[in-house]
Amino acid sequence: MTAGGSAAVAPAGLAAGQRTRGDDALATEFILTFKCRDSLGIVQAVAAFLLAQECYIVDIKQFGDKASGEFFMRVHFTSQEEYDAGLLRERFGSVAGEWGMQWRLEPHGRRQRILVMVSKFDHCLNDLLLRARDGDLPVEIAAVVSNHPDAAGLAAWHGVPFHRIPVTPETKAEAEARLMDLVDGYGVELVVLARYIQVLSDDLTRKLDGRAINIHHSFLPSFKGAKPYHQAYARGVKTVGATAHYVNAELDEGPIISQQVIEVDHTYEPADLVRVGKDAECRALTNAVRWHAEGRVILSGSRTVVLR
Repeated sequence: MTAGGSAAVAPAGLAAGQRTRGDDALATEFILTFKCRDSLGIVQAVAAFLLAQECYIVDIKQFGDKASGEFFMRVHFTSQEEYDAGLLRERFGSVAGEWGMQWRLEPHGRRQRILVMVSKFDHCLNDLLLRARDGDLPVEIAAVVSNHPDAAGLAAWHGVPFHRIPVTPETKAEAEARLMDLVDGYGVELVVLARYIQVLSDDLTRKLDGRAINIHHSFLPSFKGAKPYHQAYARGVKTVGATAHYVNAELDEGPIISQQVIEVDHTYEPADLVRVGKDAECRALTNAVRWHAEGRVILSGSRTVVLR
């Protein structure tokens, strides 16, 4: 989300009823998401703008945060006429400037281009590939990147380019430079760490600020290191969960987007906990990617507001 809106990257496949023109799309439905300082008249100003464009509100979500003094809104609106998204952004710019908004305006249903990173555990990758292929997620997976060769066959089956980038302490800087080349070359809008078992450098996390999502089990900060589910079994845990969050310089402590918790009991063996944990990880990560791509997630310091 930027103060001047964001230029859309033209997706390979458009939602029904859309057609391309240059790097933008003609569409009849749009999503406007923004945050600004809370004040009287914000909703009226947005509604007046949409009325002036002869647009209709389909759905609206809003939240005023008393603690931070910020106001958050997501508006799904439609028009009887096709609009160019760039033209709408240009027209909305004066409203956004008046209220000091950080905002995005995109065609509804536009598929964001994402890059998925994975190591050896491919359950989250498989879930994302399948849902993207079926149209269940509004994303286009531009590429899969891994520090191991294991997921190459899965990516190939889905027709997605696979890039292996081995990482060692000595080659970490070079590997991250290659990754950013791929991000830029593929026009990637979101990087998804789908059980990628490598710590990103502070420099890379700054470059990907607000556009990288990670998934991990929710036992943290307990049960760190190898075989966390076996450690949890030894302690007799009663819940298994997963957390999807934006990536930042603090390891596994970025702003949380989605969490899942599943109850377990003494009958669960370590293998059962692993199985349940994989389900929780897939569900939490899928939700996070979906809500991000649909413009439902707004960063607010170390927290997120998810306008579902």
